[in-house]
Amino acid sequence: MIREIQKIRAAGRVSKPALRMSDTSEAEKNSSLVGEIYDAALDPAMWTGVLAKIADFAGARAGALAVIDSTSAVVEARHQYGVDPSEMQAYSKTYAQLDPLAGVPLFGVGEIVSLPDLVPYEEYRQGRFYQEWARPQGWTDVASAVLEKSLTSCAFLGIVRDKLGGMVDGEMRRRIAGIVPHVRRAILIGKAIDFRRAETAALAETLDGLSAGMFLVDGRGQIAHANVAGRAILGAGDFLRSIRGQLVAGDAQVNQTLREVFAFAAQGNAALGIKGIALPLTAHDGERYVAHVLPLTSGARRDAGINHTAIAAVFVRKAALETPSRPEVIGRAFKLTPMELRVLIAVVEVGGVPEVATALGVAETTIKTHVGRLFEKTGAGRQADLVKLVAGFSTPLAV
Repeated sequence: MIREIQKIRAAGRVSKPALRMSDTSEAEKNSSLVGEIYDAALDPAMWTGVLAKIADFAGARAGALAVIDSTSAVVEARHQYGVDPSEMQAYSKTYAQLDPLAGVPLFGVGEIVSLPDLVPYEEYRQGRFYQEWARPQGWTDVASAVLEKSLTSCAFLGIVRDKLGGMVDGEMRRRIAGIVPHVRRAILIGKAIDFRRAETAALAETLDGLSAGMFLVDGRGQIAHANVAGRAILGAGDFLRSIRGQLVAGDAQVNQTLREVFAFAAQGNAALGIKGIALPLTAHDGERYVAHVLPLTSGARRDAGINHTAIAAVFVRKAALETPSRPEVIGRAFKLTPMELRVLIAVVEVGGVPEVATALGVAETTIKTHVGRLFEKTGAGRQADLVKLVAGFSTPLAV
């Protein structure tokens, strides 16, 4: 997205068909202004300063980026320059519904319109909006252009002239017309960036909810993102570490395999296999873990020229069966009695019938009876099937 903005800024510097090329001062102002417009797409706090420069470029006094609610016809300034804060409060509270700019959505996107295009000007001068709000500030006319509109709202740019500047004329329209396409594009880029940021935040929150450690890596194993569990693994500095931002396994052979797997993942799903690969990991205390590497790229996306920083996801979890955080879910699913559910969980955690009987303090015959009922209710044919059933209900989320 930033590279796109840089390209657009560069294009704005060399392409000036709407300017009088003999007017060097105008050309320089336009070039600088276009660059700052795209900077504001990355940093919305810059819009106030940008509006000030647009107003100066157009021989005007004030400006605003505003939105009109299509249902109420109320005009709301999102960014503004040249209006006293107390006047803006009065505008929002009392005068927004009287603003003739509510008629701007009737015009096409990018079309430059002034107050006489919206209302009979003499009638406007007699109205409450002009007499009580615009006139005391010395406002004379406004050049406006729709930036985007939908069924529910319309965003527009408004540049205000005072008595000194006079009414909106052809020269002002020409200058505003050369700026509007860049403002429109910057607004769209800003919305796209906000959407990406929201998406990224939501994804990060979801990944942080996983009990398994998760790392997104590029083809060289550089870590693009790690969730909370992943950062805890790296913090321990045991079987997996981060060295200069690269995911490194403590075991040399496993680490070499990881390097090869990441290289294959960078070539697409076909090279590694859509299901990825699993690697064994062992901590210093003997605890065993499994790392599952899944490719995130595909040959089709690569051939289309789409770049992806992360080419693989690495999920790391302890090599042990996790029982469900809510065993009652299984109980409801198969209509198990409380004792049957206890036996089922014990089979998973303890082992065979004799071990379960000892753990629960009952006779082996009792356990065998309950296991038989479990087979009937679940459709399992052996104890290993019961273990698989419980594993299917285990949650990958941290609890």
